[in-house]
Amino acid sequence: MPVLLGVNIDHVATVREARGGREPEPIAAALLAELGGADGITVHLRGDRRHIKERDLFMLKDIIATKLNLEMAATPEMVGISKKLKPYSCTLVPEEPGELTTQGGLDVISHQDHLKEVIKELKEQGIVVSIFIDADSAQIKAAKAIGADFIEIHTGVYAEAETEKEQEEELQRIIEAARLAQNIGLRVNAGHGLNYQNVRPIAQIPGLVELNIGHSIISRAVLVGIERAVRDMKALLQ
Repeated sequence: MPVLLGVNIDHVATVREARGGREPEPIAAALLAELGGADGITVHLRGDRRHIKERDLFMLKDIIATKLNLEMAATPEMVGISKKLKPYSCTLVPEEPGELTTQGGLDVISHQDHLKEVIKELKEQGIVVSIFIDADSAQIKAAKAIGADFIEIHTGVYAEAETEKEQEEELQRIIEAARLAQNIGLRVNAGHGLNYQNVRPIAQIPGLVELNIGHSIISRAVLVGIERAVRDMKALLQ
């Protein structure tokens, strides 16, 4: 089966917040992404609310026809919001004040006890739980041990590689990480930094369930529209 595509619409909200107004509307962007073939919509509710707001979350949950994936830090505030929202899935991510974007995977090993409790609370609400982590065998095993359903492998190092050799080496690490995760009973997603030029080798990894892509699709959508931008990406995943 072709890998699924989750479209992250955070940057539509970023443009909205640049003027503090009401447009562009992230909800409209999500509906157009679904028309283009998106298999799910991803949003990251940050502690500083720099783009996505609670209002967006609850409207998306009510309106979209696919599934809502909420990226969030493992904080009491975000767990409380998730319990009210009940998205299809939550992806636990690291979050640092002032960062432009997520810088790497979550350190599961150093926060096992806390993350285990957060995962338990979310799964009690029927929410599928994923953890955004680097392609590291110890972190993957820790994610399995604390009860995650999925991991999302951080592909940023692959995407930012400066040479073909470096990119190929990182691709092999991701392939091995995906194989290990599947062998121990985890399902595997991937994302971060993927674009129309580098996505195909990742999409061809055996057993990969879904890619979450935002910045590249929204950037292309500025020029050609969201529906076409999503269709173009979906075509590369076939």
